[in-house]
Amino acid sequence: MAEKCSRCRKASVVNLPYVNQSLCGDCFVKFFERRVKRTIRKNELLGPKDKIAVALSGGKDSMTVLTILQSLSYKAPASELFAIIIDEGVPGYRDELIKRGAKYCEELGVDYHIFSFKKELGMTIMDMAKKAEKRGVDMLPCSYCGVFRRQLLNQKARELGATKIATGHNLDDECETAMMNLFKGDVCSIARAGATVGVVKNKLFVPRIKPLRDTPEDEVLLYTKLKKIPAIKGTCPYSRDSFRTAVSKVIVELEKKYPGMHYQILASLDELIPILKEHYSKSKWEARVCGCGEVSSQETCKFCQMKTALGLD
Repeated sequence: MAEKCSRCRKASVVNLPYVNQSLCGDCFVKFFERRVKRTIRKNELLGPKDKIAVALSGGKDSMTVLTILQSLSYKAPASELFAIIIDEGVPGYRDELIKRGAKYCEELGVDYHIFSFKKELGMTIMDMAKKAEKRGVDMLPCSYCGVFRRQLLNQKARELGATKIATGHNLDDECETAMMNLFKGDVCSIARAGATVGVVKNKLFVPRIKPLRDTPEDEVLLYTKLKKIPAIKGTCPYSRDSFRTAVSKVIVELEKKYPGMHYQILASLDELIPILKEHYSKSKWEARVCGCGEVSSQETCKFCQMKTALGLD
C-alpha cells in the first residue's frame, strides 16, 4: 500500500526523514516554496527596488531560482529581474544548457544576456585545459573555470546595473564548500559564506544571494519535475575528479546514516560565520583593487594570477 501524505493523506511522492514527513506533490511544492521564501525573508535577500541578476546555467538550481524570483516579482513592481548566462565553451554540455535556459527566460518574459569565455577571455575552457597541460599548470579545470566565471559574472552584472546576483547554490553546495574550506584551512572563505556572500562592502563587488541555501539538492530536482521546469540534468566532464566531488561523497554517506546531517553542518557553519566576519572585517580582510580594476583580498586578484599562469595576458 502506497504511503500517505502526512498533511492531506493523498498518495505520497517523497519521504523527508529529517522532518519525519511524507508529502504528496502539491504539499511538497508548498513546503518547498515556503522554505525558499523563509530563507529570503529571514536573511533579507530582496529589497523592493533591487535589480536582480540571476546567474543562469540552465541546470535545475538556477532555473528554480529564476522561477521563484519571477513569481515573486509582482510583489515588488519597482524591482527588476534579468538573467546572465556564462558560456564556458564545453560542447555537448554547456551549449544545450544555454539553449534551454535562454528559451525558458523567453517563456517567463525575463531578459537575458549571454557572455562567453571565448569572446571575453580569448579561449574556451577546453582550450584552457589543453594549454594548462602543455604549460604544466597543476590545477584542475574546475579551479580556473570557477574563478573566471565568477569574475565575468560580477563584472557583467555590475555593468548591467545589478544590485545583487542570485545564484543557485543549494544546501548540498553550501555544506560541500564549508567542508572544503575547513579541510584546506581557508578560514577567510568561511567568513565570506552565508546567504549573502562577503565580509565587507565594496562598490566593485555585486553582492551575491542564495535563495536555495536551506534547500537539499534532491528536493530541487523533484521540484523541477513537479513544476515542469525545463532544466537539464548534466555534469561537466571536467568535474569528475574534483575535490568537491570527493567531499560530496563523504557528506552523502553521512546523510544516509544520520538524516539531517546537511542541516547540522549548516547550523555549525552559521554559528561560525558571524564570529569570523567580525574578526576579518576589523583586522584581517581588506578590500583592495587589483591592476585589472576588480576588487580583491590580495594585491593581485585570483583572476589575474590564473590568467598569468595560463598565459592569457
